[in-house]
Amino acid sequence: MHTNQPLRAPVGADAGLWNTFRGQRILVVAARTVTSTVRVLECLPALLRGDSRVTVVFAHDPTSAFSDGVLDLLRDEGCRVIPWEQVHQADPALILTASENVDVPDGHCPVLVLPHGIGFQKQVPDSRTRGYRLSGVVPERLLESGRAWMAVSHPGQEEQLLASYPKAAGRTLLVGDPCYDELLTSADQAGTYRRALGVSAGQRLVVLTSTWGPTSLLGQDPGLPARVLSALPYDEYRVAAIIHPNVWSGHGAWQVRNILASALDAGLMLIPHVHAWRSALIAADVVVGDHGSVTLYGAALGKPVLLGAFGSEAVPGTAAATLGRVAPRLDASGDMHGQITSALVEQRSGPLAAVANDAFAQPGKALSRLRSALYHLLELPEPVTVPIERRLVAPEKAGAAVTSWRVTTTVSPEDGSDAVTVFRQPAAVSWQRGEDDPGADEAAGRSHHFACDEREPDQRVVESASVILCGAPARSAVSGLQWIGQTLERLPGCRLAAAALADGGHLVGLRDGRVLEAAMTGPTVDPGLPAAAVHALLRAAAPLQDATVTLRLGTRSEDVAFRLRTPPPSGSPR
Repeated sequence: MHTNQPLRAPVGADAGLWNTFRGQRILVVAARTVTSTVRVLECLPALLRGDSRVTVVFAHDPTSAFSDGVLDLLRDEGCRVIPWEQVHQADPALILTASENVDVPDGHCPVLVLPHGIGFQKQVPDSRTRGYRLSGVVPERLLESGRAWMAVSHPGQEEQLLASYPKAAGRTLLVGDPCYDELLTSADQAGTYRRALGVSAGQRLVVLTSTWGPTSLLGQDPGLPARVLSALPYDEYRVAAIIHPNVWSGHGAWQVRNILASALDAGLMLIPHVHAWRSALIAADVVVGDHGSVTLYGAALGKPVLLGAFGSEAVPGTAAATLGRVAPRLDASGDMHGQITSALVEQRSGPLAAVANDAFAQPGKALSRLRSALYHLLELPEPVTVPIERRLVAPEKAGAAVTSWRVTTTVSPEDGSDAVTVFRQPAAVSWQRGEDDPGADEAAGRSHHFACDEREPDQRVVESASVILCGAPARSAVSGLQWIGQTLERLPGCRLAAAALADGGHLVGLRDGRVLEAAMTGPTVDPGLPAAAVHALLRAAAPLQDATVTLRLGTRSEDVAFRLRTPPPSGSPR
């Protein structure tokens, strides 16, 4: 998309010759960064729904350090874009932006500035002076012109602003926070969003959230996502990351993915940063974040919060500063599994519950208040219909499939049978590769082994694994048996090969030629779990034929019972 040439429609010197819709007012949206542009795009359709009186064009301001991605976003949304130099020629009735740092051209039209976070929460670098400034505050020149209006979500933000910027007196509009209202409207869809992300009923979703800059969660510790994944049982947790658009814009998607490569191989879900972060946040069971707005939104939704980082740029007296004072810190060098488990249990109420009261006033009314302000500034009668607060769209499933694991198993007798507890770690973040751990505590029935899916891209991993899993369910027992025989022959270092059957159950083939069928009762599991149990029973010299086994996945409450037996001959009824 090129914006160096002025448009002729829907604005321009001869636009009247080409336009189909004859708008009475022109609204120019100043698009400077992805973050600020997304904020406008998320609320503008509800504000102007069905109104042909307002012609909307987006003016691209390329001067930000984080302008990369803005044009792609506008193109994907189908927006009409004018070059920044054409704003004055467009003769707008109103300029709308969520970037306070836009260099607004001289003129008389008002400028409405929406927050692209939660209030004036932190100090950020000032590109004009090379110093720092309060995020969300428009330049003094624009304040002095009397054209600027700054939307705020809480009366306390106005008081804070006036204490530092007296010229802002009378230039604020209390509207609330449309993003927070959207989160509240969709909060009851957490289960739907979790399923869309591939989080099963027995799993917890940990959402890591990082703002931008050196004091952010990723700025302080880029390796934290990988270590969180290493610490959490694979079968009990999923981990997702919401990363500020400025990180993507400033460094590029390739750099972000390269730095997080190990975590991505271990199943980290990178949530698209444009719209999907809101539904992913609702789906979260616990949030590990920093001083960014997403962490604060999570706390306001009642999510347990752990702070993996917290920058000194957070402004004292704000809701963000309160969060930094009362939220527990994550000790990244300690037992992260235990800390996250404790947060899930202990943080259902308490000091974090008051954070929303300091950040959001009169929730549920933001769209109505904002629309009234918008039409007042446009000098048009406001539509009589109520703005529609739509539920958020479910996020698309994200993240690559994990294809190799470090597996720890413990065998314990229980009511005349054996119970096997399985703890799996993605091998990409376990930092251990090789055969069974020679130092395993055999006396306690605990052992370790390495397992991988046949689709594992690293051939060295495939050749060193004790257990190989079929990449897709076998169409029949016959095809499953054929795959097992071929796999054991092809990989002499493999002790077991396991395949799921399309009609239920699993086949596990042993190096000595025995084949066992695991007939399951309880929740559906992947073939790696019964294979892990059989491997553990072999190590413990426990009986396998006609054995009833209870499979236990760490702290998950639902156990899976299965019976090991020799599969019936090919073609006979099962």
